[in-house]
Amino acid sequence: MKKTYSKTYVSRRSFLGTASASAFAFNFFPKSVFGANERIAFAGIGVGGKGSGDIDQAGNLGDVVAICDIDLGHLDAKAQKFPKAKKYKDFRKMLEEMHTEIDAVTISTPDHTHAPAGLMAMSLGKHVYCQKPLTHSVYEARRMGQAARQYNVTTQMGNQGTASDGLRKGVEVIQSGAIGPVREVHVWTNRPVWPQAPSITARPPEAMAVPNHVDWYLFLGPAPDRPYHNAYHPFKWRGWWDFGTGAIGDMSCHTANLAFMALKLGHPLSIEALDHGPINQETFPAWATTRTEFGARGIMPPVSYFWYEGKFPDGKKNLPPMDLFHGEKPTNSGSLLVGDKGVLYSPNDYGSDWKLLPGGSFKDFEAPEPWIPRIGGGDQAMKNEWVDAMKGGGNAMSSFDYASQMTEAILLGNAALKVDGKIEWDSTRLRARNMDISDLIQREYRPGWMI
Repeated sequence: MKKTYSKTYVSRRSFLGTASASAFAFNFFPKSVFGANERIAFAGIGVGGKGSGDIDQAGNLGDVVAICDIDLGHLDAKAQKFPKAKKYKDFRKMLEEMHTEIDAVTISTPDHTHAPAGLMAMSLGKHVYCQKPLTHSVYEARRMGQAARQYNVTTQMGNQGTASDGLRKGVEVIQSGAIGPVREVHVWTNRPVWPQAPSITARPPEAMAVPNHVDWYLFLGPAPDRPYHNAYHPFKWRGWWDFGTGAIGDMSCHTANLAFMALKLGHPLSIEALDHGPINQETFPAWATTRTEFGARGIMPPVSYFWYEGKFPDGKKNLPPMDLFHGEKPTNSGSLLVGDKGVLYSPNDYGSDWKLLPGGSFKDFEAPEPWIPRIGGGDQAMKNEWVDAMKGGGNAMSSFDYASQMTEAILLGNAALKVDGKIEWDSTRLRARNMDISDLIQREYRPGWMI
């Protein structure tokens, strides 16, 4: 049965006034400060799949002293590369026991455990590299940004397009006024490419035996309890509300990144679900279109940001209006920044490639002199920039100051899908002005996993 959200706000909890209770209490630990040639001690939380590459790349820049994963197969495989690293299944135990030996952590777990791991690590003074999306909920995104500032740690979110020379040049081109003031942004993706609605709309009725190499309790973490089933793990968790953040969370941090950086998009004014497949309580819809409104930022005008995901029942892709492409063929994923003088079209997920449209209007275009540092692009460059920032080289470009605001705005799109309407947003109070959606902004946690 669809939940009805009341159209007047009813205060149920204070999000920002008091901290949530925690299963573990720590004193403040100052962050580690390094000399230029000092080796950094890294720990990896989640070391299979994307996490395997993340901890390997961190290990290129220091010493891996601990690895953690709920899958013993992942742990044993990574231990072959880092035989001196201590192995853990539970990141809480690892951080409790080894906080004096660890300087920085990579977090590459399913979305629902990003914030519990990241907030605990930062409270112990650890520098954090966390995969996108930064968190599973809007409230968690706010807390991750606050914690990074509170504990004065160096952070970076893993949306690797940020490192590309092309994205950084694109930011400069937009901010130099090449296409004029930008008033609309359109971003689309071919996701989902994992199981969710319409094929899956309910939890599997039967339980399965938990594989011997998997700690199911630790996989669940803060999520509601349920029996193990391979419909959730491995990988398929992305399509479930309790574990993933759907296509919006998975890909917006990549594909909308160029627009968010170039246009300095921060906290939105409103978020609206324009169209979507049937909504159920377990899995994300088959397709969705949302619109987010941002106010003026200095001399930049208000922006309408449109997001398109999935395919319609007839198999057609959910795409922006064709006239915006000026005759270009739409790719599977990309973005369009629509200005008064033209359009910047990026045909990939990362904003690393782009062109100005219509082409005839920009045949004599010359890019402005660079002002954003170029770091060569790719995942390794993201880690390099993070470590350079630890050693006094300034902030990483996708630090939690930036990533937390971006994640908040993105994840509000999922809340709009749940309420099937328009949310008037009060970013200062972290609540809707026109309805009570507190349960969509801050989720409930299982005992032992409170942030």
